[in-house]
Amino acid sequence: MFPNSISPALKSHLEAQLNFATDLSRKMFDTAQKMSELHVRLAQDLFQEWSDTNQQLLCARDTGEFLSTAAQLQPGGVRLRQYQQQLGNLVANANVEMNRTAETHIPEASRTAVAFADEVVRKTAEETEKATQRQREMIEKMHAAGHRNGAGHSRDTSRQSDQAH
Repeated sequence: MFPNSISPALKSHLEAQLNFATDLSRKMFDTAQKMSELHVRLAQDLFQEWSDTNQQLLCARDTGEFLSTAAQLQPGGVRLRQYQQQLGNLVANANVEMNRTAETHIPEASRTAVAFADEVVRKTAEETEKATQRQREMIEKMHAAGHRNGAGHSRDTSRQSDQAH
């Protein structure tokens, strides 16, 4: 619609912001994917462990063996602790990666923001100067027109007054 309306400084700043957002999104997606894989692995491990536990309980020959086996089993306990540790590590690593991404992109985003702000200030000053110049010219024209009309008006007035006498 306005092909020339985007300044190079604005374009550069928007590209820097887009690159930053893209990289952060990629890191977040990777983390979500790893979390999903961790959840699936936990579910598979728990299912297998509970299946093994049920098999052991079903193979018990009498109530005493059943109760003894049941007392020794802690289905899911170890797996849940491992999951918790892996999840904590995953989140900590994701935090480190996102911080690295931010440290990489923020200087460029800041630089382009300053360049864009400088351009806006420069263009605003130029436009303000142009507007001020146009106002001066308009005032000078009005002043000149007023002198011509005022001088012509005073000549007409003195002729009329001379004719009346």
